[in-house]
Amino acid sequence: MKRLTGFLVCVFVLGSGFVCASTGVLTTEEQSEFAGRRDALMKEISGGIAVLRGAPVPSSDHRFFQYRDFYYLTGVTIPDAWLIVDAVRQESILFFTLDEKKAKGEGLSPQLIQDPSGVTGIEKVYPAEEFDASLARLLLNTGIVYTPFSCQEGKRETSNEKFRAVQKNMLLDVWDGRLTRELQFVKILREKFPSLEVKDCSPLLWRMRLHKSRYEIDLLRDSAQIAVKGHLEFMRSAAPGIAEKELAALFEYICAKEGAQDQAYEVIIMSGPNHWYGHYHMYDRILEEDDFVILDAGPDLDYYKSDVSSTFPASGSFSERQREIYQVAYEVHQLCLSLYRPGISLGEIGRKVEAYMGEKGYDKSGYKGVFKWGGYNHPIGMTTHDVMPAVEGPDALLRPGYVFACDINVPYAEEELGIRIEDTVVITEDSCEILSRGLPRSINEIENFMRENGVIQVLKSAGKY
Repeated sequence: MKRLTGFLVCVFVLGSGFVCASTGVLTTEEQSEFAGRRDALMKEISGGIAVLRGAPVPSSDHRFFQYRDFYYLTGVTIPDAWLIVDAVRQESILFFTLDEKKAKGEGLSPQLIQDPSGVTGIEKVYPAEEFDASLARLLLNTGIVYTPFSCQEGKRETSNEKFRAVQKNMLLDVWDGRLTRELQFVKILREKFPSLEVKDCSPLLWRMRLHKSRYEIDLLRDSAQIAVKGHLEFMRSAAPGIAEKELAALFEYICAKEGAQDQAYEVIIMSGPNHWYGHYHMYDRILEEDDFVILDAGPDLDYYKSDVSSTFPASGSFSERQREIYQVAYEVHQLCLSLYRPGISLGEIGRKVEAYMGEKGYDKSGYKGVFKWGGYNHPIGMTTHDVMPAVEGPDALLRPGYVFACDINVPYAEEELGIRIEDTVVITEDSCEILSRGLPRSINEIENFMRENGVIQVLKSAGKY
């Protein structure tokens, strides 16, 4: 059974799966986890205060998702909230306005209104309308405010990718030119308080988020194992004549059934001519006999993501060429996993991979990125391409708690082929753990597994599809 936390109220439906609601009521363990993060931030901003603005009410009829940095420090999923982390008084203050009807409409517990400090663990809680006056009073005792300058991450967003998009479409657009929400807040702060020193706390939070706690790793493991279940059912059901739209919907159904609140990103399916595109999600093909299929997909579980990819033949049997290129990528994937440990860099692992391929006489074309990063690796956490401090690079030494993608991604687009073998991995005290363990990876494992009928085939045979 899925782990039960203070975030989740789970009830069985028809004896299988879960319906989960995020109530906003934190257990003592969870309160301690978030308080520890706020304490860590206080040490980084000694003598100052940090101000974070939560996500607004959605502009249309969509489910609310909190900004990731705000959630990281509070666990609070209330719209239009503010947080002040005061390193002068060594306390935190949460501001929000919520009535019982609005709380129920967001799936939140009325306890947030009745005992907000008790259920969040935040020392002081005031109505949102008191934020302005409270901030002005606090600034009498400090001249330094830290606030995020980088774009805050919402649903299926990552900070740097979001910034690049808004920079092109808004900041540098001569017909627009608006500031981001974050930079507009910085501008107004400086106008209201001219003597105030306003500093960027994004890099501080990114460093904190880079290495995960045991609490976070447990969530990431649960998220990855939901991804595994989705990949397994997708592979079972994939066959010539099956539409990609059906398979994408099936993956999302499995994730929802297992308690995920959303997808980490749009389900990516590449087959046939769509191997030209690295992140294809139009689902506009019916699988054919000779197709080599890539599924790149993972869920969002309580704001923690997984990133997993599988590659397999639609027919269930590898052709000679598919076998040839897959075997090389599989060996590289296994080598990388065997080398991940504290004290080694991804760059060093990449150099070992390059040497291995040279010794075996393998074609190295398409593996340049693997050689640089020991796989197309990126951090994973509260976003799929999780935030990473600018100082981190391929020669930074791995440390326990670092969660990332072991992604062997090699396109052969001219042949309408591609390989993506990707697992979510965490560095442990002496090696690594594959959080997404459980997928068939070798050629024999895949061919044997794909002999099983999937849910689509079962329903068709029963005349119910």
